[in-house]
Amino acid sequence: MTQQLYQHVFPNGLTLLFERMDHVRSATLYFMAPAGFTYEPDDRLGLAGILAEMLTRGAGDRDSKALSLALDNLGVDRGESCGAFNVTLSAGTLARNLPAALALYADIIRRPWLPDDELEAAQELSLQDLQGLDDSPSEICLLELKNRFFPPPYNRNQYGTRAGIEAITPKGVRDFYAARFRPNGSILSVAGNCDWEELKALIGAAFGDWTGTPDAGATPGPHAPTSHHIQKDTQQIQIALAFPSAPFGTPDFYPARGAISVLSGGMSARLFTEVREKRGLCYSVSASYDTVKDRAAVVCYAGTGADRAQQTLDVMIGELKRLKDGIELEEVDRVRAGLKTSLIMQQESTSSRASSMATDWFYLKRVRRIDEVQTAIDALTPASILGYLERFPAKDFTVVTLGPTPLVTPA
Repeated sequence: MTQQLYQHVFPNGLTLLFERMDHVRSATLYFMAPAGFTYEPDDRLGLAGILAEMLTRGAGDRDSKALSLALDNLGVDRGESCGAFNVTLSAGTLARNLPAALALYADIIRRPWLPDDELEAAQELSLQDLQGLDDSPSEICLLELKNRFFPPPYNRNQYGTRAGIEAITPKGVRDFYAARFRPNGSILSVAGNCDWEELKALIGAAFGDWTGTPDAGATPGPHAPTSHHIQKDTQQIQIALAFPSAPFGTPDFYPARGAISVLSGGMSARLFTEVREKRGLCYSVSASYDTVKDRAAVVCYAGTGADRAQQTLDVMIGELKRLKDGIELEEVDRVRAGLKTSLIMQQESTSSRASSMATDWFYLKRVRRIDEVQTAIDALTPASILGYLERFPAKDFTVVTLGPTPLVTPA
């Protein structure tokens, strides 16, 4: 089946991306505005999340209740979130309902009420989320790792701070919206069973007269990652570590994904086998990939008892370093199978395709075709992954631990 991809940049700078999916009856729109927490004022951390929460509390000529009812009547499966660089709105519905949903989202994106009397409720939700971190020591550990590994403001998170959330005012929300929600720099991605020319005309009518360019954001300065121990009287110790990897979109990106999948791609992966199964050192261990713009990291995590924590860290780092000594073909075969399964599942989901296209455009200024991704996956070999490991060796670890006693990072 030939992939049907389309793109158009309107004169005001708004980018429209579309993939026609004839085999589905649904459609998903995915909108990204350059208003993520990276751009928050230093004294109002948490503002992007507050804005994302308030966008649907009234828009156009509908108050919050009427807007929710209109979306529900269309069967819209919706979500609002903020990330490092973008506030994201998503809406999935039957393809025949997409024009009506687009009209509602034109109001949400361009004409939100951001009412004064809704701010307190949004702040309370954000404060509850922040307080909820106390019950998740693993997330606290990983957030602190990001804070120490990446340079500011890339090291921020979606939760903000209590002081920052409490300092937000209705005017501050509206000013942040006005500065960041602009067509130039925004991406609207749609996937589903729709007609391209009709969609382009609808978007042109709804957004064509929208004007403006977002204010410039902060750029990171020099930064040296630092390790840290968070003292906490607990039975377990949380261990998080990171080291540099290949950024998204670079030639080494897929070999990097391959290396991480060898480490943590299921119950037969090395970290699970060596750290948990053979030695019984921990209840949880994993490796993942994290990227922000032009830099990336391999991030590893383990949760274990205090009496086994040092050995857990030693074995984890040992496995990371041992990876360069050799990778078996059967390991790469398993990695390719897993990545292909994810790719096939993505092709069957309008929400996954809309999200993937928007992400591609944000990082690459183009949309990768499925066959391009397939070719990159097929090209993975033990040699290509080992070549990546020569260029991005497992070293210069940044380690953050949480628990009763600090650990010693192996040299």
